[in-house]
Amino acid sequence: MTEAELREAAARGETTPVSLAGWLRLSLRAAGLVALLLVFVPLHYLYRAFSYGSPFPMLFLRYAARVCGAKVEVHGTHLKRDVFYVANHVSWVDILALAGASGTAFVAKAELAEAPVVGWLASLNRTVFVKREHRMGVAEQINALKDALVDNWSVTVFPEGTTTDGQSLLPFKTSMLSVLEPPPPGVLVQPVIIDYGPVAEWIGWIGEEGGVNNAKRVLSRKGTFKLRLFFLEPFSPEEFKGRKAISHESRRRIEEALVEILGKPLRPFAHTVAPVRYDPKNETAG
Repeated sequence: MTEAELREAAARGETTPVSLAGWLRLSLRAAGLVALLLVFVPLHYLYRAFSYGSPFPMLFLRYAARVCGAKVEVHGTHLKRDVFYVANHVSWVDILALAGASGTAFVAKAELAEAPVVGWLASLNRTVFVKREHRMGVAEQINALKDALVDNWSVTVFPEGTTTDGQSLLPFKTSMLSVLEPPPPGVLVQPVIIDYGPVAEWIGWIGEEGGVNNAKRVLSRKGTFKLRLFFLEPFSPEEFKGRKAISHESRRRIEEALVEILGKPLRPFAHTVAPVRYDPKNETAG
């Protein structure tokens, strides 16, 4: 099968084959990730015994991205504190790269907290877990985000609500931007673009593909790939009235810059995404 055929099969939810050399690369990368855990997790807990704000989750994620094959390039200057990053979303590798470069915490689905190993790692990086369906708990989730920002964290949200192919940009969901109604004092919004260049469609976790199959494809891939993080100019949410206006401004800036980076117009995302009620036939999101 060609690379394009493998991508299409994966998007249909099929288990895609891995070559013998691919399994070797996957095994070596998995061993590298385990080695990083064995080094950085004890250092993290030792540091936390004496001080707050351990740097070791950030360092672990930075090197984990490298082990997975990503050569991360940072463009622009990211704010380190009192900042709400709003980013497009292509892959689980986004989290490794963005947290490894900036130390940010994330807003993530509550289901991630229950995932073996991954949930525990996410909690080490101060992830704020939210439930889309838990309407009665929205106020509690917003308060958790406010506490994170007050505690001088940087927090990242992926308002598309899912991963895409790096060539598209879905409508932004605004619910978690409620933390900015009204904005905490001094907090800025900084749009971020995550760009995988020509390998975006291979790395992207789209369609019906399962997480295990995507991880196998990424970790068995030959060689390295460039992952560029573009930190755009931050803006004050106080200049925009409400979460919808803030979301619209963030998406406008990301779309304009992404078109310039790609050198071509964005294309409609080809896959239905039921959890965020996106249908490519009418390009609507609830």
